[in-house]
Amino acid sequence: MSPPSSLPGASAADARDTTAAQPPARPTWGETLRVYLEPASLRMFALGFSAGLPLLLVLGTLSFRLREAGLDRTTIGYLSWVGLAYAFKWCWAPLVDRLPIPLLTRWLGRRRSWLLLSQGLIMASLVGMALSDPRTELTLVVWCALAVAFASATQDIALDAFRIESADVRHQGALAATYQTGYRLAMIWAGAGVLWIAARAEVAPAAAAAGVVAAPGVLYQQAAWTTAYLVMAASMLVGVLTVLFSREPVRVALPPSKNAADWLRSALVEPFADFLKRYGKQALLILALIGVYRISDVVMGIMANPFYVDMGYTKDEVAAVTKVFGVIMTLVGAFIGGALSLRLGVMRVLMLGAILSAASNLLFAWLAGHGHDVTALVLVISADNLSAGVASAAFIAYLSGLTNIQYSATQYALFSSMMLLAPKWLAGYSGAFVDAFDYPTFFIATACLGVPVLLLIWLATRLVPVGKT
Repeated sequence: MSPPSSLPGASAADARDTTAAQPPARPTWGETLRVYLEPASLRMFALGFSAGLPLLLVLGTLSFRLREAGLDRTTIGYLSWVGLAYAFKWCWAPLVDRLPIPLLTRWLGRRRSWLLLSQGLIMASLVGMALSDPRTELTLVVWCALAVAFASATQDIALDAFRIESADVRHQGALAATYQTGYRLAMIWAGAGVLWIAARAEVAPAAAAAGVVAAPGVLYQQAAWTTAYLVMAASMLVGVLTVLFSREPVRVALPPSKNAADWLRSALVEPFADFLKRYGKQALLILALIGVYRISDVVMGIMANPFYVDMGYTKDEVAAVTKVFGVIMTLVGAFIGGALSLRLGVMRVLMLGAILSAASNLLFAWLAGHGHDVTALVLVISADNLSAGVASAAFIAYLSGLTNIQYSATQYALFSSMMLLAPKWLAGYSGAFVDAFDYPTFFIATACLGVPVLLLIWLATRLVPVGKT
């Protein structure tokens, strides 16, 4: 059992939960649903939009853009390593957790100052991506994408801490759901929206509009993508305005540092030592589970957009089905996952999400052999995104319950980085795998990657109880 919140090293759940020993009564469905309208939930909705916007623009949407520009799948797969910036954000998370920004921190506070700085860097780097042509300036596109990923990862560090510090552990599932709602709506805009804008900005109708499947590179128009990415950069103002009009969470008092060495120890060493101290040998099991939980989705996702291009789906079809309808299904899954986590416990929903996520990849293998069929695409995307929404809401709530509020930014960054490190590294070889074998074999292989996850969840449920999960 975790130590009381009054003791050093208390988890986020213990630090904010001062209820009596008796467990609270299960909330009614009305009480469960009203939590989504609370101010903290609405703020997380808007900030989730700001967090979700950059991701596709340097991964999924960028892979569509690069494939349309004529880049081969192996190169696109390797370029997905840009996303490894998210996997190493724990390296600079202690600075975000403790280092003040001159002037900004005094004006906005610790969390909001880092949020505003990172959002400004994202906007500037997206403008750079907009003005660069991957056919002739691929290196510049990659550097700008790296800058977007680095700034976006920094925003995630500050935002995760902002969310964890804004509510107690019982509300983390609801905050995760509203965060996911904003996040997924941003993905609609950064996925469907950018494709829709690029399609409308083309000088002449593309050959695909007439049902002709052209070779990669033939349909590409740089001016259209410039317009689309500039609009995405302007869309980050949603997050900027939310930060400016939000209140800083109650600041956790930190002991003063005696000298630079003491500051480095408290900022860099103690957050990780605290986690190991609280969980001991079980920390390895937790990190293993975190490291592979989303591996099926992440590895498969890099080749999804090149798959749509190669299957002959147009920008409008991909936008309507995978980026709009699919994200709506993800939102439904997120709300289901958040509500079920509150009522049934996080670990049960975590297991359900893992099963559904791995199984849904098999449907893509079927679609690869089925051919160009929009109706079949709708069915596959519905199942895949519904399962992803359930898994994401439960997983975020699980990670939040593991943190110590004194080190919320650093510890959550460690957890979310571990979630991406192995999957993103493996995903870099996805294009080479497809080129060597084929799409059906690739999708089946990604489904098999989810099998060890089920065993890890089963072990964690029995050996590492976290909060009320």
